[in-house]
Amino acid sequence: MENNRISFLSEDGENIEFSIIEETKINGISYILVTDSFEDENGECYIMKDISNSEAKDAEYIFVEDEEELNSAFEIFEKMTNDDDIDIVR
Repeated sequence: MENNRISFLSEDGENIEFSIIEETKINGISYILVTDSFEDENGECYIMKDISNSEAKDAEYIFVEDEEELNSAFEIFEKMTNDDDIDIVR
């Protein structure tokens, strides 16, 4: 997948931008794997999930914080990016 950018507004009004590495659906929930790196450099990766309802115009993503959910999604993204030149380290 081509790296697309996505912007979020933090609770304190700061605009935060991430690069989307991959996206998938797990049990009907959309997840994205994002990084704070925009070039071919090392960066932090985060898994976010869409919590918006099906009628919403825009997606609403939050960081996955539940350990079990995070591990499950991480394993899937790890398999998805295995053939790419992306090394994901927990």
